[in-house]
Amino acid sequence: MDHNKEFQALIQKDRDLHQSQSWRGNLLGYLDKVKEDPSVARLAHARLYDVLIKAGVRDINIDDDPHGRRIYKDESIKVYDFFADEFFGIEKTISQIVRYFHAASLKGEESRQVLYLMGPVGSGKSSLVEKLHRGLEESLPFYAIEGCPMFEEPLHLIPRHLRKEFEKMLGVHIEGDLCPVCRFKLQHEYAGKYEEFPVSTIEFSKRSRVGIGVVPPVDPNNQDTSVLIGSEDISKLDLYSEGDPRVLELNGALNVGNRGMVEFIEVFKNEIEYLHCMITATQEKVVPAPGRHGLVYVDTVIIAHSNEAEWQKFKADHTNEAILDRIVVIRVPYNLRLSEEVKIYQKIIRHSDFRAHVAPHTLEIASMFAILSRLEPTNKCDPMTKLRLYNGEEVVEKGRSKKVDVQELKEGVKREGLSGISTRFIMKALDNALSDNTTGNCINPINVREALINMVKEADLPDDTRKQYLELLQDALHKEYLEILEKEITRAFVYSYQEQAEALFQNYLDHAEAYVNKSKVKDRNTKEELSPDESFMKSIEEQIAIIGSAADGFRQEVIAYLWAANRRGEKIDYRSYEPLKEAIEKKLITSVRDLSRVITKSRMRDEEQSEKYNVMVKNLLENGYCPSCVDVILKYAANNLWKD
Repeated sequence: MDHNKEFQALIQKDRDLHQSQSWRGNLLGYLDKVKEDPSVARLAHARLYDVLIKAGVRDINIDDDPHGRRIYKDESIKVYDFFADEFFGIEKTISQIVRYFHAASLKGEESRQVLYLMGPVGSGKSSLVEKLHRGLEESLPFYAIEGCPMFEEPLHLIPRHLRKEFEKMLGVHIEGDLCPVCRFKLQHEYAGKYEEFPVSTIEFSKRSRVGIGVVPPVDPNNQDTSVLIGSEDISKLDLYSEGDPRVLELNGALNVGNRGMVEFIEVFKNEIEYLHCMITATQEKVVPAPGRHGLVYVDTVIIAHSNEAEWQKFKADHTNEAILDRIVVIRVPYNLRLSEEVKIYQKIIRHSDFRAHVAPHTLEIASMFAILSRLEPTNKCDPMTKLRLYNGEEVVEKGRSKKVDVQELKEGVKREGLSGISTRFIMKALDNALSDNTTGNCINPINVREALINMVKEADLPDDTRKQYLELLQDALHKEYLEILEKEITRAFVYSYQEQAEALFQNYLDHAEAYVNKSKVKDRNTKEELSPDESFMKSIEEQIAIIGSAADGFRQEVIAYLWAANRRGEKIDYRSYEPLKEAIEKKLITSVRDLSRVITKSRMRDEEQSEKYNVMVKNLLENGYCPSCVDVILKYAANNLWKD
């Protein structure tokens, strides 16, 4: 019974909200509304721009984010909260979309151009448009002429000879004309008394075809422009003449999308007549009415999308120049940042019925494969290094941070992100990996990589592409996962891993600072003043191939970097300077490697070994593994990590 009350309360709250937002009156009452708030009469582009901005806009704070600082440098990148929870790694694409709506909302040339999203399959084109649909549906109701099949702006009722005076009084620009249906009703039902014509609020709805129209690709042999502009009701031609507006069915996509938006799916699969109708709607803001009823004014945002092959084919035909000149092209490439790709799969899994356990690093390894497949080769670095640089990571080579400008890498590759493995391919692999491990109900990097290998072998791919993908999976990602796995097992073996890493870091700093300043080290316990321990420093430096005379420069760099970071107020820990972090982690791995190898590989363990093994398993379970995947990864480590 209590549940019934909760349900009823929720229903009533929603009903009260809708009632509070609804309004019904006549044109005079609507004019008062416009006088109070001229934005209620805004055009479609301005309405959608308001939807995008209302959710919130913020700058990416790169000062507190070293990853962001490396990726964006001095670029001014904004995050639009309307898109932030669902779209990852395509900030520039989203900025271009918002810029289009901003320019169009000011009634510039872009308000008379088609917004066209071009990109590979699964890059998010349809999802971006769907998000705009939802944004309109969740926005406040709009005011429309009651009973109009096109939900048109009530200000169209004002005769043209009075519009300038009304514009001064209301502070708005009146654009557009009545549709034939409303014109007929005004003359015959209201005797021309436009001020009495009823006006009411109406809500955007894709399913009810209110303010949102969708045009799927149609069979070229069976195309009919009625899908766009409606038709004449043949059954009424017995009652009315062909020129009578009462025979009109203004239910085409461009009619129902008036005041909102119209989406053209796989736009260039349609015949040229369709495209001319689309261009007329956006450029001239009119479409032909069915039969002999002249032109009908439309105010709508037209968004089209297709893949790159369709675009290139259409662009190559010089007879399409007039249409090309009226299109704003925005590329929607695949994401190229590892951290953002992981978020994409986390989002998809969160919104699905996928309830299996996902072992640590599973999505990371799958995402690495997806991004590596999308990168174009460069002579400045290898693909895995490029992946890390694009992710804003500091890459260490021979004890030095690799100095490669990310922007320069991106400038040399115009098509990067327009080909490669799609998110759908990866999700299928996750599903396949789970179906092969239903008993454990768990996916892990090992079975997902195996699923990806099988899918690549079976996929319809060119031989050289298949070979490249298999090399990535069987070589590069195999080695990468073994490195990750060794770190995971080391962390599980070393009691309080972070404290030990921090202790090594602080100890190294004390000795390196004394060495650079030619001073003594004060022992923290005995308070003795000692000479810097060079053998200790070397034991860490040699982990990243810093030997001989290179040690002096490295120690100076470490102290200078951390001193500058401290002056900027940054928190200092063992992860602060990437080369030193890598050296410390390798030192810890080396210190337990033999113990890890013996205990993990051994089938017969003595009491002490069993205790350490059990502690390691317990730590792995606490770090996000489940009993099923712990068993799998430890067997994998025994077979692959420490070869005798």
